[in-house]
Amino acid sequence: MSIKNIAVLTSGGDAPGMNAAIRAVVRTALFYKKKIYGVSRGYDGLIENSFAELDSKSVKGILAQGGTVLKSARSNLFKTKEGREKAAKNLKSLGINGLIVIGGDGTFTGAHLLHEEFGIPVIGIPGTIDNDLFGTDFTIGYDTATNTVINCIDKIRDTANSHNRLFIVEVMGRDAGFIALSAGVATGALEIILPEMNTSKDELLDSVKRGAENKKTSNIIVVAEGNKLGTPFEISEEIISKYPNMDIKVTILGHVQRGGSPTTIDRVNASIMGVAAVEGLLNDKSDVMVGLLNNKLEYTFLQQAIYNKAPINIELRRIAKILAT
Repeated sequence: MSIKNIAVLTSGGDAPGMNAAIRAVVRTALFYKKKIYGVSRGYDGLIENSFAELDSKSVKGILAQGGTVLKSARSNLFKTKEGREKAAKNLKSLGINGLIVIGGDGTFTGAHLLHEEFGIPVIGIPGTIDNDLFGTDFTIGYDTATNTVINCIDKIRDTANSHNRLFIVEVMGRDAGFIALSAGVATGALEIILPEMNTSKDELLDSVKRGAENKKTSNIIVVAEGNKLGTPFEISEEIISKYPNMDIKVTILGHVQRGGSPTTIDRVNASIMGVAAVEGLLNDKSDVMVGLLNNKLEYTFLQQAIYNKAPINIELRRIAKILAT
């Protein structure tokens, strides 16, 4: 199929670097003399016919901006076949025969169904701070989010040192502990609690005991929000039940991790993937995600990217324990 007109959207949670990807998609499409449309508010915009033709000036100055200029949303209507049918009709009415979606597994699920049911050529760009998509070493936004967490924990450690406190810091990661693991290693955390591992209460208390025995003046425990041990407040209560005189504070970093200007890595990766997404469509690729594996471009089927969970490097946790002693 000859691709004539392309649309681009962002969906799901925003991630730093999405704007860099949008910019790359728009300017690459224009380079190849294709019309390019931006869709506002993700799949809701597809259904509501919220399209705007873009030119080079439309993406001027957005490379360094966090968030997404196209806005984002999670669409319940698009989860229905009727909603997807309306979206497909809107695309076809404008002569758009190529769609690029930037987001995570939920975004890719919708894109795959749109392709499967209505034959719309689609390519996904992995934009999520969680870094949990199979088929790429790094998703757009992960590096920025991790650096944000590191900066926050470094500041928290100043207070922990000043007051001889233990801080429990919760970071994002409902199903994936990539942020927690990397940030924990990078900040010298005493313990890192991940969704992928069944950390026991005894193991946690042993780590706290080790920190006390080594007379550490500050201790940081990094907790991914989806861990199996409990909320940071429940973990705090567990420690206090064993060490009632310990001064413990809880910090939940929350959505601060999603914001901010993207790092060099996220800007470069987003630019590479944006170009590759357009060129993939022009070379008859569809129903795939573009990714970077070992610094090489790879195209992975969307279903593989969604259902094959990216493996976490458990060896890093062992290294963190050694270095925390």
